[in-house]
Amino acid sequence: MKKLLFSMALAVVAAFTTGSVVAQEVAGGAKIEFKKDTHDYGDIKYGADGTCTFEFKNTGNAPLIISDAKGSCGCTVPEWPKEPINPGKTGTITVKYDTKRPGAINKSVTITSNASNEPTKILRIKGNVGAKPESATPVNTSGAPAN
Repeated sequence: MKKLLFSMALAVVAAFTTGSVVAQEVAGGAKIEFKKDTHDYGDIKYGADGTCTFEFKNTGNAPLIISDAKGSCGCTVPEWPKEPINPGKTGTITVKYDTKRPGAINKSVTITSNASNEPTKILRIKGNVGAKPESATPVNTSGAPAN
């Protein structure tokens, strides 16, 4: 008897869950579609411009509102449109990476929006920052005070 009641309860929960997902799809709303979700800098020079852009389109039938964008660390800073993106319109998210950190890049930016298809979207950046160039200033090795 307990198994039967448990099975019936699961069926009811599944029916409500499926119904709400179907209702969301029928109702529509804003939908976000990115051209790409990963940017590969490849090999980039130390101190080079670490800016990249991610283009997206609102393919839904309601205005898209991006409420937040957060980099995985302080070296990854996103900028996003603060105004709603109307259906059929496009926008960009710009990500600036601090290239004064030599070594591998493997960072993410988490986008939060009202999109019905992906309310939370993770964008990624990757690549490799070259070594810091050596200083062009000559080193005084004589022990005498520098002029």
